[in-house]
Amino acid sequence: MSRRPRQTVAVTADLVILTIRGGVLCVLVVERGNDPFAGQLALPGGFLRGEESLDETAERELAEETGLDAKNLHLQQVGVYSAPDRDPRRPRVVTCAYLAIAPDLPLPAAGTDARAAHWLPVTGVQRSGLAFDHDEILRDAVELARTELQFRTIATAFCADEFTIGELREVYEAVWGVDLDKPNFHRKVTESAGFVEPSGAKRPSPNGRPAALYRAGGAVTLSPPMMRPRPAGS
Repeated sequence: MSRRPRQTVAVTADLVILTIRGGVLCVLVVERGNDPFAGQLALPGGFLRGEESLDETAERELAEETGLDAKNLHLQQVGVYSAPDRDPRRPRVVTCAYLAIAPDLPLPAAGTDARAAHWLPVTGVQRSGLAFDHDEILRDAVELARTELQFRTIATAFCADEFTIGELREVYEAVWGVDLDKPNFHRKVTESAGFVEPSGAKRPSPNGRPAALYRAGGAVTLSPPMMRPRPAGS
């Protein structure tokens, strides 16, 4: 019986980096400078190098694309994608996708194989499409972020060190795509043990009394959870 030749598998890490700019959920995309898909938008990412672990590859790519240290961000695995035809550069390329979340990030600089890098609204990117199988990766990552906001305290990762409850509510509204009742949201947040804690400072408001500032509490999970309401018309 003849043996089939062993297939070499290349491994990459791709990043879905989410932030909120002007109250809109945005994702970092790069304009590819090389084939395949030259000129098309894609998620940032790159091949595993040398002695790196996949987590280290993701951290390096994050630093190269944004200048940010992954240790200061919420970075977690979304999933592994291994369809045989997902990357035309090699017979088999398996990628591990990561989700990174941070507050209003600066304008990115393009990496070595990209013509440009942009923050674009997630909804617009989903309509226009991405190279490779990055549409599927983006969809899965956004859904993961939406689910995580229900059960974990990661919403504060979108905020500055100090924030108002209104700013935290805007995170939920931007990620979930819904409008939330202000008094009800305030009650749920402040009654959830360890979610947020008062910083003792206040921010002047031109339209009324100063708004109290908060910072992230020590809890990792939300008790009770913040369940996502159904969008209007669904």
